[in-house]
Amino acid sequence: MNLVAPESLVFWTTIIFVVLLFLLKKVAWKPILGAVKEREDSINEALKSAENARKEMQNLNADNERILKEARAQRDGLLKEAREMKETIISEAKEEAQVQANKVVEQAQATIQSEKQAAIADLKNQVAELSINIAEKVVKSELSDISKQTKLVEDLLKEVTIS
Repeated sequence: MNLVAPESLVFWTTIIFVVLLFLLKKVAWKPILGAVKEREDSINEALKSAENARKEMQNLNADNERILKEARAQRDGLLKEAREMKETIISEAKEEAQVQANKVVEQAQATIQSEKQAAIADLKNQVAELSINIAEKVVKSELSDISKQTKLVEDLLKEVTIS
């Protein structure tokens, strides 16, 4: 069995293999390598796009965090402002209530004072009226007798002439 003889199966298989390699190199090798290269490029592009998307997502997350911080700061500012407004309104209402209470007290004191003056004046009038009534009754009883009347007039005349 001669392996290099043209009758042998190994010889013909080798020749067919070499011819097939030559034909593949001339006809199909470039398109296959081109397709593999194209596939490799598309995979690399996809990886670059994925990396860019990941970076963009990180940027968006950072922007979202920044926006959330700004929103929280703005919310805190609004709450602080609302608290200050509440405190201002409450203090103004207290001051106004105090002013109104003072006015009411002053008016009540003025009313009490005027009522007191009126009561004193009324009491003086009643005392004067009672005094006059008592004096009238005393004078009537004293002056009912003519001799008493004469004596009273003489005494009064003496007082007037002496002074």
